[in-house]
Amino acid sequence: QVHLAESGGGLVQAGGSLRLSCEASGSILRLNGMGWSRQAPGKQRELVATIGRSGNANYADAVKGRFTISRDNAKNTVYLQMNSLKPEDTAVYYCNAGVVTSDKENIYWGQGTQVIVSS
Repeated sequence: QVHLAESGGGLVQAGGSLRLSCEASGSILRLNGMGWSRQAPGKQRELVATIGRSGNANYADAVKGRFTISRDNAKNTVYLQMNSLKPEDTAVYYCNAGVVTSDKENIYWGQGTQVIVSS
């Protein structure tokens, strides 16, 4: 059993910052790629950022230069530092991870954390 728990969402004014965290727990041999996605009301879920086990990161164009993804492999945790937030960043943010348990890898998702950016 594997569980991903996000935290750090909330209400912030435009131009402000938030830091999201996502900790994986359970029967984990190794975490491979991890990432963050978001879903705004009435819209499809979109990829925000991904990070490989070695730290190589990729970002959606909409957040490049404002968001930074990082991870702590010792803590099984991925972070998303969000700066210069805009109202259009308002969404539920979900983390995901490729989790190796026994002899295979499965993708797990967190339950989501709400981010609201007021103008």
